[in-house]
Amino acid sequence: MHSIIVSFFVALFVGFFIIKLAAVHEKTLDSELDGAQKFHSHPVPRIGGLAIFLAMAAGAGLAYLRAAAIGAWIFLLLLSSAPAFGSGIIEDWTKNVSVMYRLVFTLLAAVIGFFVLDAAIVRIDVSFIDPLLKFLPLSLFFTVLCVAGIANGINIIDGFNGLAGAISIFISLSLAYVAMQVGDAYVSTAALVLAGSTAGFLIWNYPYGLIFLGDGGAYFLGFMLAELAVLLIARNPEVSAWYAALLMIYPAFEVIFSIYRKKFVRGISPGIPDGVHLHMLVFKRLVRWTLGAQGARAKTRRNALTSPYLWLLSLTAIIPATVFWRYKWVLVGFSALFVAGYTWLYAQIVRFNAPQWMILRRKK
Repeated sequence: MHSIIVSFFVALFVGFFIIKLAAVHEKTLDSELDGAQKFHSHPVPRIGGLAIFLAMAAGAGLAYLRAAAIGAWIFLLLLSSAPAFGSGIIEDWTKNVSVMYRLVFTLLAAVIGFFVLDAAIVRIDVSFIDPLLKFLPLSLFFTVLCVAGIANGINIIDGFNGLAGAISIFISLSLAYVAMQVGDAYVSTAALVLAGSTAGFLIWNYPYGLIFLGDGGAYFLGFMLAELAVLLIARNPEVSAWYAALLMIYPAFEVIFSIYRKKFVRGISPGIPDGVHLHMLVFKRLVRWTLGAQGARAKTRRNALTSPYLWLLSLTAIIPATVFWRYKWVLVGFSALFVAGYTWLYAQIVRFNAPQWMILRRKK
């Protein structure tokens, strides 16, 4: 518990100093206001991931003093994340690291975790596939693909104040709870420290967007969440692999659906940014016209109103995953329901046919 409190306050104070630093270092700012995926009204520091990373390191340091083996293990996890986090934070500062390079370094981070921490997907609880995952090259390939996919998914949903941060906290707390149920102090401690670090950042990020995660923070959070899920399943056979699948299904399906939409529906490269992710449609068609006023303050309020929609969507997967973490077929059923619900909701919103109760009316 002490590690969580320390990580929270370290992230809080580092975030404060980053905000102050941004006033004199323009390179830290996200100054592009007119892109397809830009919904903020003024330049904002985008190296908030640094606050989370340093807070996680501080929490690991305190954990080391109390339980050396656990603290050292968390430091190894942080070391594994360095390529993913580093490439993202360099992009946040220089605006000059391509998506492909960031993907390659995230894959490298997953490879390091695979060999250093034994963070390997060795089963997915499908009888005819699990034997194949005993073959190291296939396990390695599938593991790095999934870890990189989740990291990219968190980066994709990081579009509005508090969206990726709050969902990452939900997932971290679920991982910590299930790890406690099976007595895995390593994963539970790391997950709680990650939740505390992200909560400290979130104080500045939501609702006013005083600081952003940036690519460094999004890739770091995605990598850490994916690695902890992989480790929990690998270390504890009583936890169904479908627990991790359902827990991560929102960012994971966002990646899959995005690739499908761009490649097969729109006929464009999956790497090209567009403005029709689900969270963007929620902003444009459900809350964009909520406030009659125009200007920066109203835009920030609309931005903040968007995230709770997606928090609730993510919780429709995270809550049942947390409750039914050992029951494979229940988890499979909820996974199918989520995919069907997401697809239906997207189709309704994109056709301007969203349920009336979801539409926030303009204030007069």
